[in-house]
Amino acid sequence: MSAAATGKGEAKTMLSSTLFSSKKLDWETPLELFEALDREFGFDLDVCATADNAKCARYYTPEQDGLKQRWEGVCWMNPPYGRDIGKWIRKAYEESLRGATVVCLVPSRTDTSWWHDYCLKGEIRYIRGRLRFGGARANAPFPSAIVIFRPDGCRG
Repeated sequence: MSAAATGKGEAKTMLSSTLFSSKKLDWETPLELFEALDREFGFDLDVCATADNAKCARYYTPEQDGLKQRWEGVCWMNPPYGRDIGKWIRKAYEESLRGATVVCLVPSRTDTSWWHDYCLKGEIRYIRGRLRFGGARANAPFPSAIVIFRPDGCRG
């Protein structure tokens, strides 16, 4: 194999691992996006936050573990984007069955089981282009969507 071919392969591998992976789990919600959704929904609770990135006066921290808490009212969710994202999406859907409205910012991963099992039961709003999350120097390496679970199961 030529040196040029080897270089191309290494560049392609590096590009793939940089652009198409999500090693970062806590992508901070872009303020402009949150404010627009807050005007529409009027959020009561941020179910997945830290003191540094909470978008609502009431919020659950990792120590409080939002997966173990009851969600009430109108909830905002920008979950950790790692392997546990399916647990968060399931929780959002289940809490809507108990009366909460849950608005979720998630990566648009239409090939995953969590997307098919839960997101398709809500209202889906695809975001055009790539978001620039809070504190990021560049746009996200993945597309995003807003998924809304309402208590009545209505899709909007």
